[in-house]
Amino acid sequence: MNSHVGPNDLVERGRRVLRLEAAAIDDVAARLGPPFAAAVDRLAAATGRIILSGIGKSGLIARKIAATFTSTGTPAVFLHPIDSLHGDLGIVSRDDAALLLSNSGASDELLGLLQQLKRFGVPVVVMTGAGDSALARQADVVLDAHVSEEACEQTLAPTTSTTVALALGDALAVSLLEQKGFGREQFAALHPAGTLGRKLLLRVADVMLTDNLPLLAAERPMRECIVLLAKRRGTVAVVDASGGLVGVVTAGDLTRLMERTDQFLDIPVRDVMTRAPKTTRAEDLAGAAVHVMEQHGIMALPVLDGGRRVVGIVHLHDLMRAGA
Repeated sequence: MNSHVGPNDLVERGRRVLRLEAAAIDDVAARLGPPFAAAVDRLAAATGRIILSGIGKSGLIARKIAATFTSTGTPAVFLHPIDSLHGDLGIVSRDDAALLLSNSGASDELLGLLQQLKRFGVPVVVMTGAGDSALARQADVVLDAHVSEEACEQTLAPTTSTTVALALGDALAVSLLEQKGFGREQFAALHPAGTLGRKLLLRVADVMLTDNLPLLAAERPMRECIVLLAKRRGTVAVVDASGGLVGVVTAGDLTRLMERTDQFLDIPVRDVMTRAPKTTRAEDLAGAAVHVMEQHGIMALPVLDGGRRVVGIVHLHDLMRAGA
């Protein structure tokens, strides 16, 4: 063990590795061309799953790419090339496409799997550092993942090459999700336990108040409205006989009324209310309700059903506490 290496030398070695790997990614990005677009088209056209495979470290990278594909709207599965020849080929269907990873392009196991995939008529994209390899010659599309130098000086383990393969996999995943129109809501649906999922799947119905709603008929006097404003957090929904919304009175409306006249207790609510208030629905995204409130300086929204009857009230503070 070379124990006399100082901290500064260790830091410089780390920097060298990071610089080599960053430069390799830059080189691959500069070489990226029509084959990348062809690969995205082949993978996007698959109505089944994307089958990923590789041996050794390439296999580990393939597993990660499969996970990224799946979480971003492109169903994918890792298939070990050896296991594929001993029964696991049963997971492959003619609706699938395949992405095989091999830096050398000389893996006998992957060549065996490729032949079986061809038998099924599955389109095969190969990501390799050897464009003239046997694996590349059999592929439908070849992605150039060549690196001029591994970060490990003794070339004891793939380093730069696996980093490039991982980055190319991310480039494919992002391009696929954008081509498919996979957005934040779809991502949230696949990640319901994550922070983004909880926020994006939160609906108005999850936050709104439904008990003891502050409802008042338009002909009632403001003295009754004032009581409701005080008890029900500053917003009163004005409704007709069937519960349909006809207006809203807020604490701000009351303040402006008091500035105009001292004789306001017997004024009918209809003379004070806002007749075309902003509203929301129970099934709306909570974030959309927050946007409406922030855009219009509103602290609460009546929640309406399909018949414009008031079924709840949702408050900005409750939405913010819920993470919307």
